[in-house]
Amino acid sequence: MIRTAVPARRSVVRSTVTALTVAATLLIPAVHAAAKATCAHHTTGTCAAGKPHPNGATAKCKDGTYSYSKTFRGTCSRHKGVKYWYK
Repeated sequence: MIRTAVPARRSVVRSTVTALTVAATLLIPAVHAAAKATCAHHTTGTCAAGKPHPNGATAKCKDGTYSYSKTFRGTCSRHKGVKYWYK
């Protein structure tokens, strides 16, 4: 009976797990950064660039209306604030 097969298998498993962990560690920030880059920088509301919205809408207000504002200042100010930002 050969006993060297078990330690070799453990070594392969450890190497694989380590490689996957490193890959995930490197990919997660890149995916997160890409997701954040789809919406403009703002102080309120949530980025929802992937959600369906009318053409040209830049934000969805908390009362359900859409804003087509060209600037962030004052967007949805009379509609309870911004719920979602779009690109």
